[in-house]
Amino acid sequence: MKTNLIGLALIGITSLSLSGCVLNIGDGESGWNGQEGWEETQDINRGNLARLSLGMTRDQVSVLMGTADFNEAYIEKDKEVHVLFYRTQRTRGDGKTTKDECTPVVISNNALVGWGNMAYKNI
Repeated sequence: MKTNLIGLALIGITSLSLSGCVLNIGDGESGWNGQEGWEETQDINRGNLARLSLGMTRDQVSVLMGTADFNEAYIEKDKEVHVLFYRTQRTRGDGKTTKDECTPVVISNNALVGWGNMAYKNI
């Protein structure tokens, strides 16, 4: 009987001492946990933008660039336009990505027609 009580007491003490251990995985609500996340993402996106070629399909752009931070799509005069926004520069240290921190990538009728502010203004 004493052996069972001692065993239960040890299990109880062990579980109480381990209950304070917490492992935090993920970036939280803002999407950026510390400096490395957004800086690394910006560097990768800038490098990938340099590898884009006019005429690439939307799928090819998505494979190269990954998931866009923002996107827009519309149809105008039988032309299907998609604009994908990728984070490339920091403007505010608020932990949130905004469109002014992104470079737009413009795809029209499933072909890459340009990227950057000039391409975005000309659509």
